[in-house]
Amino acid sequence: MGSLRDQNVVVIGGSRGVGRSIVEAALGEEASVLAVARGAAALKVLSWEASGVKTLALDATKETAPDAVFAALEPDVLVISAGALAPSAPVQEQSWEIFSANWETDVKASFLFCKAALQGRLKPGSRVILISSGAAQSGGPPNSGGYAGAKRMQIFLAGHSQKESDRLSLGLRFMALSPARIMPGTGVGDRGIDSIAAYMGIRPADFLASMTDMQTPADVGRAVVALATAKTQGSSFVVSGSGLAAAA
Repeated sequence: MGSLRDQNVVVIGGSRGVGRSIVEAALGEEASVLAVARGAAALKVLSWEASGVKTLALDATKETAPDAVFAALEPDVLVISAGALAPSAPVQEQSWEIFSANWETDVKASFLFCKAALQGRLKPGSRVILISSGAAQSGGPPNSGGYAGAKRMQIFLAGHSQKESDRLSLGLRFMALSPARIMPGTGVGDRGIDSIAAYMGIRPADFLASMTDMQTPADVGRAVVALATAKTQGSSFVVSGSGLAAAA
């Protein structure tokens, strides 16, 4: 396994939760790290608590976002961890706007940055890692709207982008990483746990008690470092409490 020392790592959605753990893992590897997020207040807290991190406040779903990010720091490793909270209502009670929230955020941000990379904005050898979800394999609960489909599309997008990079001889590496289990202590995780438990008619604590082999945000951060520094085969990976593995 190699090292991220003196490499540039950009984390989109890097101010909180899993994104923040990825930022911290990259800083621990002595990388130069830029955390990008919409919320300036959360980024300010991050800059106080994580020494050396650079920050940039912007909306990653804007067409101009890749230009602004790459002007701030040209990445050797680009991680897309930004995402909307999943819906929390039966399908028949959702509007299309609610149902498609993760397509308009998670997928759109991934699409814009992968597109920019394939258009020659990243140098050969750069790695792009999209943070997906175990829901992409399981389908997620019936009250989570388009969340699982959006996270599955991120996996498809990583695979499609890798094929295009290979076809065009760009020398880029595209990967999708799916945390296998829902994670308490993150905004998406806590919202999901409460939502699923309510849908099932049980307590959140009882739902969590039924989960096994759970990974932590720190495990995800370590998995991103491993993918960014090792010569792995394939474009889809899963991290659980047991560690990092290629997706089946």
